[in-house]
Amino acid sequence: MLQKPIMSLRTGGPIGTVLELIVNPNNLKIEGWLVDDSARKQRRILLSQDVRDIIDQGFVVDDHDSLSDPGELVRLKSVLDIHFELIGKSVATENKKRLGKVNDYAFEKDAFFIQKLYVGQSLVKSFGGGSAIVDRTQIVEINNKKIIVREATVPGKVTTVSQAAQPAMNPAQS
Repeated sequence: MLQKPIMSLRTGGPIGTVLELIVNPNNLKIEGWLVDDSARKQRRILLSQDVRDIIDQGFVVDDHDSLSDPGELVRLKSVLDIHFELIGKSVATENKKRLGKVNDYAFEKDAFFIQKLYVGQSLVKSFGGGSAIVDRTQIVEINNKKIIVREATVPGKVTTVSQAAQPAMNPAQS
């Protein structure tokens, strides 16, 4: 998602490049992206509500006015001051079992809420299990050092249907 161009519908060309993700750690909402404005040669903010579409080639916006000066975004100031970085954040369970670090994420394109975290394990641990996928509903706490998630639950015992519970066959159908 990073280092992708921002394409203007008005000009039909690139107007900047995405540099960093801006996530509100309180609700895992993508508020926007820090971008390199190619026309003004400065850092600007692309708010998620100004994104028309996200395609393989990059982000699609109406025009250059979609890029905002960080100083003008008073409501976003507290989130910008946190400098929350999702990628690379440690993930552990409530019982302090280390799961790994966030190496990717999936989000809903309409509301821009992060839905899934992809957690990569260390090289040694990855031989045994690979990576883990954490749903946003499993997250208990997010702090400066790590993301704490619920323990995995063991599903209940599957019961099989007994002979008596199966429908009787009609002898005429045999």
